[in-house]
Amino acid sequence: MKVTPGMDARTRRWRAALFLFMLATGVSMASWVARTPAVRDALEVSTGAMGLVLFGLSTGSMAGVLASGGLVRRHGGRLVITVGSVLLVAGLLVIAGGAALEVSGGVFGGLALFGAGMGLAEVAFNIEGAAVERTVGRPVLPVLHGCFSLGTVVGALLGMGLTAVGFPVGWHLAAVALAVAAAGVWTVRAVPAGTGRESAVTGDAESAAGAEGVAGTADDAGPGAGGGGRTGGVRGQPAVWRDRRLVLIGLIVLAMAFAEGSANDWLPLLMVDGHGTGATAGSLTFMLFAAAMTTGRFTGGPLLVRYGPAAVVRASAVVAAVGVALVVFSDSALLAGAAVVLWGLGASLGFPVTISAAGEGVRDASARVAAVSTAGYAAFLVGPPSLGFLADHVGLRNAMVVVLVLLGGAALITGALRRVPETPVAEAPSSQRDLV
Repeated sequence: MKVTPGMDARTRRWRAALFLFMLATGVSMASWVARTPAVRDALEVSTGAMGLVLFGLSTGSMAGVLASGGLVRRHGGRLVITVGSVLLVAGLLVIAGGAALEVSGGVFGGLALFGAGMGLAEVAFNIEGAAVERTVGRPVLPVLHGCFSLGTVVGALLGMGLTAVGFPVGWHLAAVALAVAAAGVWTVRAVPAGTGRESAVTGDAESAAGAEGVAGTADDAGPGAGGGGRTGGVRGQPAVWRDRRLVLIGLIVLAMAFAEGSANDWLPLLMVDGHGTGATAGSLTFMLFAAAMTTGRFTGGPLLVRYGPAAVVRASAVVAAVGVALVVFSDSALLAGAAVVLWGLGASLGFPVTISAAGEGVRDASARVAAVSTAGYAAFLVGPPSLGFLADHVGLRNAMVVVLVLLGGAALITGALRRVPETPVAEAPSSQRDLV
């Protein structure tokens, strides 16, 4: 990664806008999660029926994730972030209305909109963050994802407090929607047009050049950018997956995202059912995990600069595996609760660092980032729920051995994350065809 001595004001504003909106999305997600029991009570539905309502979030999220990469390649990250933020805000408002009116279908539809907005925006944000990294020459994605983690902590605390005082769910989520809308407006104005938008001829070389000049590529691509020869989007992603290094990076992100998602989905229940703690202790354990994730992402940058991504992610996978093993095999609830700190610290850097590694080089960086992001979010959204089916047969603690195995496998292939030398942007098109 080329080292740049400093950032101009425009780049600094670009980076700050990404940090702010990721913080806002984290607050919005945690606000919804914290008020889920209240929404269920308002709808007067069973746990099984609530599961069907929650399916709207998974459906919308996967649709957004799968569509985002191709849309960024055609229209640039700023437009996709704009659409994603509108859907996210609309989703929160519809959820708030559905809960207030006690309409299950309204909450389902709101969750689908909310999930689609999250999916669209987050893949676009990873592409934007990778472009900022290429511009400033130092890690940005760990802190970007750290802002999301910090937002989840803030949102969870806010949700717990408002629940304790009996504040109405609808007004709570509506207020969060207005805050997200304000952050979205400022973010869209600060993000340069066209990051990630590529022409058929020059590919991501233009996008990298645009990142160097903060806004250069997008407008040069012209209205025809989006023609044939692309590798973005769902249909084009198999082309970038022909790169063996990217396949290994994809396997790493699958494992690390699975480890993070499993804690998000199951950790409170794992402590309650697996270790006999109370519900409050289970929630506090998840807060401890989220705080550890936040700490790891905000403090990991210097470690990446000093030791490199391969060594850091290898150590992270081992640390996370130790934490998971203690949670699974220890009979002490206190030790298991403390071990989630290792789980959170170890899982914190896996996703952002693998996304950054996928975007290294010049050609097809946006397509590569989109492909790995899609794989990671798929593991995050779809993988952990599958543990529930396994847990019906072996118990939730034993089901977590799957996470342990995946982390061990990821630690063995982190050599794929070693940095590759950048290829000059000014290569002739015939030379660019030889790039990987």
